[in-house]
Amino acid sequence: MLHELVAYADKHLTGSEPGFKSREVRWMVELADDGRFLNVVPLGDGNRGKALTRCPDMHGMNAGGKAHFLVETVQTAVSLFKTNEDPKKVATAEIRHVFFTHLIREAGASVSQLATLAAVLDDVERLAEVRAALTVQKAKPSDWMVWRIGGLDPRENSEVQAWWRAWRQTDQTVELDLGNRGTGDDATMICLLTGRKVKPLPTHPKITGLSSVGGLAMGDVMVGFDKAAFGSYGLDQSANAAMGEEAVQKYVDGLNDLIRNHTRKIANTLVAHWYKDTIPPEDDPLAFLMGMESQEQTEAAARASVRRLLDAIRNGQRTELGDNRYYALTLSGAAGRVMVRDWMEGRFEDLVGHVESWFTDLAIVARDGNGHAHDPKFMAVCGALVRDLKDLHAPSAATLWKVALQGLPIPQPLMAQALARFRADLMDKEQPAFNHARMALIKAYFVRLKPGGDTTMTPTYNPNHPAPAYHCGGLLAVLANLQRAALGDVGAGVVQRFYASASQTPGLVLGRLAANARNHLAKLEPGLAWWYEERIAEIMSKLGDAAPRILDLEGQGLFALGYYQKLAELRASKATTTVTDQQGA
Repeated sequence: MLHELVAYADKHLTGSEPGFKSREVRWMVELADDGRFLNVVPLGDGNRGKALTRCPDMHGMNAGGKAHFLVETVQTAVSLFKTNEDPKKVATAEIRHVFFTHLIREAGASVSQLATLAAVLDDVERLAEVRAALTVQKAKPSDWMVWRIGGLDPRENSEVQAWWRAWRQTDQTVELDLGNRGTGDDATMICLLTGRKVKPLPTHPKITGLSSVGGLAMGDVMVGFDKAAFGSYGLDQSANAAMGEEAVQKYVDGLNDLIRNHTRKIANTLVAHWYKDTIPPEDDPLAFLMGMESQEQTEAAARASVRRLLDAIRNGQRTELGDNRYYALTLSGAAGRVMVRDWMEGRFEDLVGHVESWFTDLAIVARDGNGHAHDPKFMAVCGALVRDLKDLHAPSAATLWKVALQGLPIPQPLMAQALARFRADLMDKEQPAFNHARMALIKAYFVRLKPGGDTTMTPTYNPNHPAPAYHCGGLLAVLANLQRAALGDVGAGVVQRFYASASQTPGLVLGRLAANARNHLAKLEPGLAWWYEERIAEIMSKLGDAAPRILDLEGQGLFALGYYQKLAELRASKATTTVTDQQGA
């Protein structure tokens, strides 16, 4: 996984280098060539700052009152504090401001552009002018800020960067205690990422952007050993997973870039995905899976789009995609550490095939019986497990994600969860019982039970399905419609009163309901009564001698599918009156 993150940085982040990092910067202070204050420019979209590369970073060296060079927080750079800030915090920040100014002044001796900035920082009145403008813009002390002097950003100045490299090289005081390994050349170890001899970086830079999924606002550590129980062979800190400074910076920059630009939140996790070779958005199978394409494309069937792509690859029309690979990383934060919940990689062609199979297995008749329901977005399938998406547990979402990407069977607990939700909503007139994604997930569970798929589990009602439990559900749908046709809206009808018991013990319930159906048939016109008698007879012939006395969990799932699919079939027929809208509108 770390190797692929380094490869991503090598390909997409050519500026990745120790001593520099990307930061989300909120403000830019503009100065004239002579140091006059001009303006404060907001960066970003109003909700987030702008990601700027090549920001000097003091990783491992900013303890003891030190500050980052050139790019810093508003509090440290210009001494802007919250009203009634704790005096101790003010004193600490002022020490950092002094160091920040000292670094700028020292660099200004070599770079004239920074000499101008140093003069501003040393001028109490001009610094107060900058603070006042930031206050008007409602800048927060914790916001990051940069400078632009004479229309140029010194962060991009090659002379400034060269000065920072030289200062960092001479002033860097990273120490690593390797126990009995000694010092000098003996302190080197083999880097896990490059295979070269390096001096291991004691602590790694933090991964940012996980605060919405349990991470810390200041960032979380991917590789760290801060307790004795995590160490071995007398090694301290990250020497237990030795990596050189350059390799570490690349995996950190790569992951930070992916989190910012290529992630999607699923429950309480972030999912990042990318490809070995960049592909256009219209060829991204995971975009179809997640529903990130336009609404028009969604309604045109994501499955058809993925199938066209798969056919093009297999027919040799898209040879450039044949050797491509995909990578998917599921992350969250926990107590200051990055939690890797899952890591997947594989051939691009396999991914396209699995996504196509996902949509094929989820194909289900629409609740009104008129054609198939639209291909569900991934989060709609996740939402089928719960009453509200906020109740979705991260492990359930992560499991479904892996099932979709790798073509795996759907775990029975997830089917049981969807089935329980279906039953609960069926009894609640305030809830639309027939959630398409929920019924599709239950169907896909049975399709994937058999290697190669169960061909008897079709999107619409299958009169030749071998399972009696399935036809028991279909029979209940016919009986419910018959009652509706004969009596109209009777409030709590057959479904509300008998579905729970019929789906668990059909042999004890359906016989009585079928016997009572004679009373309903007597109230219908002869033609309609004959039609219902035919439908009941067709299903009864599939049950053999009798309906099963007791159904296990899988039998109850088949019962639910049979009920839903038969009801959809009845709704599409002009020869019958359907059940109430509350049962699936």
